[in-house]
Amino acid sequence: MSLDVSPALLEQAERGEVDEEAFVDCVRNSLPYAWEMISSLVAQLQVDGGEFADNRTPPPDEKARGQLLRALASDAIRGALQRHFGVRLAFQNCHRVAVFPVDASADTRLARFTSVRGQVLNQSPELRDC
Repeated sequence: MSLDVSPALLEQAERGEVDEEAFVDCVRNSLPYAWEMISSLVAQLQVDGGEFADNRTPPPDEKARGQLLRALASDAIRGALQRHFGVRLAFQNCHRVAVFPVDASADTRLARFTSVRGQVLNQSPELRDC
């Protein structure tokens, strides 16, 4: 299971719509490594400005790597995080997470980052089995 869903949140989902902030809290508590990674990149983007902020440091272990994969591979989790932080998220390989502003100023850079060319250029032998 990718999220540690409380009985109250599960009950809410069974009754109908889920409060997004409650879902975001569930993500924060269930995937702390992914949450911290994205939070720190958002802070870096806010402080430094620029077109985007990204992480190039591999996770410390498989548990952390799994958290990133779960957070960014799930449309619901990824969408909730993007709305919560007010950014667009991009992901390459097993650890390269990037945050981009929502406004159109970063569209070109985001397109380059998420392009097939960008993916190929970000490959390396040591990341083959990550």
